[in-house]
Amino acid sequence: MSDNNIVNPNAEAQENAPVEQTEATTATTNAPEQTPEATAAEQPTEEAAQQEAPQQDIPQEEAPKEEVQQESAHDDFDWSVDKRNVSSYSKEDQQKYDQVYESTFVQVDDGTVVDATIVGLTKTDAVLNIGFKSDGLVSLNEFRDMPGLKIGDVVEVMVVEKEDRQGHLNLSRKSARTTRAWEKIVEVHKTGEIVTGLVTSKTKGGLIVDIFGMETFLPGSQIDVKPVTDYDQFVGKTMEFKVVKVNETIKNAVVSHKALIESDIEAQRAQIISQLEKGQVLEGTVKNITDFGAFMDLGGLDGLLYITDISWGRINHPQEVLQLDQKLQVVVLDFDDDKRRISLGLKQLTPHPWDILPEGLQEGSVVKGKVVNIEDYGAFLEIQPGVEGLVHVSEITWANTPINAKEFFTMGEEYEAKVVTLDKDTRKMSLSIKQLTDDPWNTIENKFPEDSKHKGSVKNITPYGVFVELEPGIGGMIHISDLSWLKRFNHPSEYVKVGEEIDTIILSIDKDNRKLQLGHKQLEEDPWNALEDTFAVGTVHEATVTRRDDKGALVQLPYGLEGFVPNRHLGKEDGKSIEMDETNKFVVIEFDRNEKRIVLSHARIWEQEQADAKEAVKKEARAEAETARKTVKNIQSKVEKSTLGDLGALADIKAKLKEEEKNNENK
Repeated sequence: MSDNNIVNPNAEAQENAPVEQTEATTATTNAPEQTPEATAAEQPTEEAAQQEAPQQDIPQEEAPKEEVQQESAHDDFDWSVDKRNVSSYSKEDQQKYDQVYESTFVQVDDGTVVDATIVGLTKTDAVLNIGFKSDGLVSLNEFRDMPGLKIGDVVEVMVVEKEDRQGHLNLSRKSARTTRAWEKIVEVHKTGEIVTGLVTSKTKGGLIVDIFGMETFLPGSQIDVKPVTDYDQFVGKTMEFKVVKVNETIKNAVVSHKALIESDIEAQRAQIISQLEKGQVLEGTVKNITDFGAFMDLGGLDGLLYITDISWGRINHPQEVLQLDQKLQVVVLDFDDDKRRISLGLKQLTPHPWDILPEGLQEGSVVKGKVVNIEDYGAFLEIQPGVEGLVHVSEITWANTPINAKEFFTMGEEYEAKVVTLDKDTRKMSLSIKQLTDDPWNTIENKFPEDSKHKGSVKNITPYGVFVELEPGIGGMIHISDLSWLKRFNHPSEYVKVGEEIDTIILSIDKDNRKLQLGHKQLEEDPWNALEDTFAVGTVHEATVTRRDDKGALVQLPYGLEGFVPNRHLGKEDGKSIEMDETNKFVVIEFDRNEKRIVLSHARIWEQEQADAKEAVKKEARAEAETARKTVKNIQSKVEKSTLGDLGALADIKAKLKEEEKNNENK
């Protein structure tokens, strides 16, 4: 042991202490690892060091005095070596070995995707080494797409957690595949690249497609250009798709198979349109039928076959001629490059029927046709497909009465008619039904002379009269005023209905205008001649109110006669008015035979009775007054004869009285 160590052992210890502490912290050892309990027993704790510090008497502020200390057993101990054979390194060696140690580990963050090597396989998991301080376990379920998995294979995994609650490295191959798949999906969406995917299942509104290992959505409307109702037929199929929409927030993608078909169709369409010419004949397939026509698939391009271009004849609906998926030869009538509309024709492939009319079809010939259209002015008969003729309402019957074509003809019914005019240039034909028979008006006066009586059928009713057919082609009108002698009608339908039979009489014949004036009431004598005495003015009759309006009331009189009562004549003696269906007495106040008019009054009856009563009272009063006058006169005459002498005596008495009064005054 040297003298230096003896003289200043504390100084040497203070100089070596920091070095020993550093070297002890960073040193490596090859000795067997000791337990934590042994290590703690060998090294003093921090608390023990703190308890020994206060036992020193020298304050920290004062410098210790130098004094010779006695030599101790540990002063010459080499603190750089302990019993575990730990050696210390220099700072340069320590930094070098630290760098070598750190280079053996990979720095990773949660959520990153790294390559991993399979270093072990169990029944349920694969052991993966990513170069981290520990290995990770991944379930074999995530390797179902790798049936030949073996040790040494390199796969991509995502670091979910570097250290979970148990201190394990948490890896996921599924998350790595999803992340890589999403990156690829976003990329192909930007580039428009076509991808291949597997339809895995059906969902509401569409299908689920696996693209790059990630589930995407295929809407039902994007499966095909045609409507698809059975989604199950696509499950399990591998198809090509185009990514049409991505959502970065929720990492959701929408794919379309229809877009690829449309792009192919668009290419075919452009090629077809570039080669189109008017009059070109193409083969097409009926893909859709509507009320106005049919849409034809021309091999990637659609065209419209309008209903009027399907057949030369009239058809009510294209389904009468066409069927779905039917293949036809059609001709291009017109097309629009900008709007990409193509008008097609089917009937144009055959000659127009007017150009190949039979030689026997000419004016005066009799033809048979089917009613294909009915208008107010007549009906069109189809003689053969594409050839039609018009039967005007004036050519239906010889009668001059108005005919309603919609009531006379029935759609689809067949009629014979005579060709009146035929113009091949304008492709028009007029037909006549009535000319199939002789004109009965030529001999009308022989069969229907004036004043002759006949029975006819009511064909039409108007506000002013009734049209009656006596026989086909012959008819006339009964004016509303000629229906009845006694009643007035607001409308002829109050008396007769269409289809009923009615007796008539021929009043007049207008051969030039082909008119007959008919009558009905003229079948009986005019009852007004005999009624003039029965319903003379002032006569009273019982009648029933049948109708009322603002002006008055109509009343039913005996013999079927009607009369009119003004409102002011409907009042009763008690101040009320006669109501509907009420029967009462009425007095005739006006009778006009020419106008067939009778005016009555109920108020006039009780007013007249009151007037008569007043007049009777007046007559009685006058009679009584006359009797009294005569009586007074007789009495007066008698009084004058018996008192003439008495009047003179009275005058004498008065004179005497006056004299006596004078005498008394004088006295």
